Amino acid sequence: MGNQYRYDVIVVGAGHAGTEAAAAAARLGARVALLTGNLDTVGQMSCNPAIGGVAKGQIVREIDALGGLMGQTIDRTGIQFRLLNCRKGAAMHSPRAQADKKAYQFDIKRQIEETPNIELRQELVEDLITETLASSTQIRGVRVRGNAEYLADAIVLTTGTFLQAIMHTGEAKTAGGRAGEGTTSGISQAFARLNFRVERFKTGTPARLNGRTIDYTKTEMQPGDERPQAFSFLTDALTESQLPCWITYTNQSVHELIRANLHRAPMYTGQIRSSGPRYCPSIEDKVVRFADRDRHQLFLEPEGRNTKEIYVNGISTSLPRDVQDQMFRLIPGLENAQIMRYGYAVEYDFCPPDQLYPWLETKRIGGLYFAGQLNGTTGYEEAAAQGLVAGANAALRLQGKSELVLNRDEAYIGVLVDDLVTCGVDEPYRMFTSRAEYRMMLRQDNADRRLTALGYKLGLVDQARYLRFTYKLEQIELAQRALAALRVGDIPGDKYLKRNEVTWGNLLEQFPESLAAFPEEIGLQVEYDIKYEGYVARQQVQVQRQERMMDKKIPSDFDYLAIISLRNEAKEKFSRIGPVNLDQASRISGITPADISLVLAYLENPKLSNKKTPVAGPTDGETE
Repeated sequence: MGNQYRYDVIVVGAGHAGTEAAAAAARLGARVALLTGNLDTVGQMSCNPAIGGVAKGQIVREIDALGGLMGQTIDRTGIQFRLLNCRKGAAMHSPRAQADKKAYQFDIKRQIEETPNIELRQELVEDLITETLASSTQIRGVRVRGNAEYLADAIVLTTGTFLQAIMHTGEAKTAGGRAGEGTTSGISQAFARLNFRVERFKTGTPARLNGRTIDYTKTEMQPGDERPQAFSFLTDALTESQLPCWITYTNQSVHELIRANLHRAPMYTGQIRSSGPRYCPSIEDKVVRFADRDRHQLFLEPEGRNTKEIYVNGISTSLPRDVQDQMFRLIPGLENAQIMRYGYAVEYDFCPPDQLYPWLETKRIGGLYFAGQLNGTTGYEEAAAQGLVAGANAALRLQGKSELVLNRDEAYIGVLVDDLVTCGVDEPYRMFTSRAEYRMMLRQDNADRRLTALGYKLGLVDQARYLRFTYKLEQIELAQRALAALRVGDIPGDKYLKRNEVTWGNLLEQFPESLAAFPEEIGLQVEYDIKYEGYVARQQVQVQRQERMMDKKIPSDFDYLAIISLRNEAKEKFSRIGPVNLDQASRISGITPADISLVLAYLENPKLSNKKTPVAGPTDGETE
């Protein structure tokens, strides 16, 4: 057939998830078609022109450690770099960078175009092609506008906010998933036909202003770090000049204007009924939920080196245009600012992620993978991480190899994916350090030591990166030996460094002849390892306990309904989510230790399903 094209892997959508998915699959040798509705928006930053942040920065370092695109790209195109939480311990340090928005987008597109095994095509996908076999349904391809077909045995969907999307600005509603772009309904219709659960979320974005019309004398300057830290483990130094950001605040006049116009705000009129990100509320939500606050902080962030456009972080809104006009005139420094783009909210379809396996393949359709906002997440970093995992697993599936599943003690990416597929989402998901119970082990500085060897084993990391990594490990070992050989009085140097007030820099000043040969990066790794040694040892005990639970595998056809004493709620959740082991089962919301004990008993003795009495002690008293 003339309008059919055959590939190993097809990736639909070329945002942060799609580009990482395509690149990961290609690194593993798959021939990839990356399909996008608009070639001019590959890798586009739809909202905030920034990468990283608290916990998100850790994810970017992990993506980079696995050979991904995001870290090196932001290092090349960043305009301001800051390490957040520097006053806290190293486990809380999180890199963040403002990006030159267009430079970042073009750099990602260039990398995709230059990557062997990837063909980038502008196509609008309208349907999914599947085949029902004796016991399962498999993906076979996608149908695009114009009635052409792209065929593959593994497909990754990264559709962002474009599924049946509607943009809201006050009473005005426009079809589209991003300003200036359209929407699509074909994939949503395919989901309905294939019996996927589909729900809707909402997100929003603030206005953009012309920086030429801002009075910066009324704002506070926020410079970048004097010694900026790179994201990629391959970047030796950041040498480009940095641009400042600025800070201003809302005030009571702004709040009164918003309150007076809540009857025109889509979130309060019932025009928008979907859940939005609670941790990143609109300015309307802030004014209502935090009524006692007399002001809210706003960050004025440049969108690039060659534009005057300013992103106003902290004032996401879907208020009508005339209200936005009035609102900015009341903010110090913005009284005469020209709005270049108005803020808006967007509602879109997503698929609750408890319909996925931990390797991001759908349970309903074999070979079909979901990543990014389609899974109910928000944020470039969360999307890119899912894309890398899904793309890698699509290629590994075709090679008949085991899936890439990162555990919660291995990576923030592991926490992210496990949270999604185990607990689902009731609001757009964002990563926080508090979500990671092993965050003392998951520092941003040691992401390569946790993941690069695994990436090399799988084929995600090339030999040049791996050799550089092994040299770093050798240097760390030599530095540890040199430190242990020193004496501060009667105390060995490594023991002395355990003291809170002592740093590698202190010992370097005292023993330059022994330590000066080691780069600062190596010294800090040694310092952090020593200072966190006790915390890590305690967390390792917890990890071992978790691993024992992980070893208790649950067959995919396990019949929870046969466990007579199991609560109905537990039967429903276990059956719907289908945990792969007891460890995952234990983290399902609402599941009790008694539920886990019952499942374990039946796993070890299936004959118990014929008995009519409880086998693992009392439950919580609910028989329903």
